[in-house]
Amino acid sequence: MSELAGQIFGLPIPDEGALFDTALACHIAAALTCVVSGALAATAPKRPGRHPRAGMIYFWSLAVVFASSTTMAALRFSQDWHLLLIGTVAFGAGSLGYLARRRGRPHWQRVHIPAMGGSYIALFTGFYVDNGPNLPLWNRLPHVAYWVLPSLIGIPLILRALGRRQKGVLAAPSRLPGG
Repeated sequence: MSELAGQIFGLPIPDEGALFDTALACHIAAALTCVVSGALAATAPKRPGRHPRAGMIYFWSLAVVFASSTTMAALRFSQDWHLLLIGTVAFGAGSLGYLARRRGRPHWQRVHIPAMGGSYIALFTGFYVDNGPNLPLWNRLPHVAYWVLPSLIGIPLILRALGRRQKGVLAAPSRLPGG
């Protein structure tokens, strides 16, 4: 039995060997980094400093989450193929949001905000789909809740952020001298 096989915080860990254990350790560390840095980026003022720094950490941690989940899914494809799809959506959305900002085209925020928010929703969806049945309280919910609840919470927050940004963009000319 490998070192990590058994349970971590009550969550079952499959016995798939050293490569799986290494990928899982990287996955957990990167996913926790994503959760913290994503929350920091989302709540930070949208200006140079904390927001872009936290966003960059989020994006590159998400890349590690995707690489490690791909490795684990390849080792257990019949059990984890759906997690590979969720990881692909999360990293694809995160990449779209990252590129929208890096290219800086007009109205880039219309792509950046929902793409980065969507990647964060997908990150949580993957966690709950995989671990929800083993979590206290969550284990009482129907399986469909693991798929739907992150979106039910995240989408209104994304819409709020887009609305705030749009108000800020529309109000900006009145802040100019003589405007």
